[in-house]
Amino acid sequence: MAYQIIYNTITKNHPMAERLYREIGEKIKQEIAKSDINIGDKLPTERVYAELFGVSRTLVREAFIMLEIEELIEVRKGSGSYLKNNLSSQTVDKVSDVGPFELLQARQVLESTIAAQAALSITKADIQQLQETLDLEGAELSSVEKSNKADRDFHLLIAKATQNTLLLDTVTRIWDMRDGNPMWQKLHARINDSSYHGQWIEDHKQVLLQLRKRNAEGARKAMWQHLENVKQTLFTLSDTDDPEFDGYIFAHPKDK
Repeated sequence: MAYQIIYNTITKNHPMAERLYREIGEKIKQEIAKSDINIGDKLPTERVYAELFGVSRTLVREAFIMLEIEELIEVRKGSGSYLKNNLSSQTVDKVSDVGPFELLQARQVLESTIAAQAALSITKADIQQLQETLDLEGAELSSVEKSNKADRDFHLLIAKATQNTLLLDTVTRIWDMRDGNPMWQKLHARINDSSYHGQWIEDHKQVLLQLRKRNAEGARKAMWQHLENVKQTLFTLSDTDDPEFDGYIFAHPKDK
């Protein structure tokens, strides 16, 4: 049942079709309309809007990305967000229904459970293929495109190791949505530091270690933590309000 709910959500058959970030985006537009903000003026920070509407900053971050795609605002790294066009003259592009952080949350729920299932059915050939993909991912760190492909392959191979074609198809659909999602692409366009790939490879090593041990609970926890790290890393590195915070996640534990 849990798989089907997620599957219906990502295929846009779920009743909650109107995403909450869109509602927040519309509220931000209303705030802009009734304010004295002019083109070129800086907008209040994400934190201000989050407190105003009583929602999380990740939700406001997604709303800002939507408004950026609609060309209403311009996000400047290390400076903040600025009004780019009048509300009446904005260019509206079709935006995916699923925001990047909502997508990551769905992946976290689904893929952690899949990792646990894979630990029970994984074969020697599966483990060998995962190791080869992990080695390739590490060797291709200088190429974002190749490293991202290896990252995708690693996750799909784990789904394949469940021996369940529906689970593999569902994870494939999620990744296809991720790769073609304009909001995801806009989020990544804000990020200049690609060193986070190194952390994700270490996470993958931990997942593979638990799969080798056939430790279902260990694999579930390792995958859950990996995707939690992904969420926190992307949120931190795409933060335009607090640029000095960008390096925090990479600090040595003794420096924190």
